[in-house]
Amino acid sequence: QVQLVESGGGLVQPGGSLRLSCTASGSIFSMYTIDWYRQAPGKQRELVAAITGAGSTNYADSVKGRFTISRDNAKNTVYLQMNSLKPEDTAVYYCHTALVSTNYWGQGTQVTVSS
Repeated sequence: QVQLVESGGGLVQPGGSLRLSCTASGSIFSMYTIDWYRQAPGKQRELVAAITGAGSTNYADSVKGRFTISRDNAKNTVYLQMNSLKPEDTAVYYCHTALVSTNYWGQGTQVTVSS
């Protein structure tokens, strides 16, 4: 069983920055691939960024160069640093991992980019 808890969302003006955190339970956290997804109202949930246990990263084209995913295995935490935020980044952001064909999701954290 894995529990994921997100934090760090909020309201920010266009061009601003936020850092999201995802803290996970589990003694083998360092082996997990952790993903960040987002879902805007009326849209499907989409993959934003992913980081493997070895630290390899992958990003959606829409966030490349603006978002950075990283991890601190000593703290069982994955971060999503979001810079140059745009109104279209407004969504609920979810942390996700999959183990033995079971998907685990956090509760989500709201990010709103608006002036």
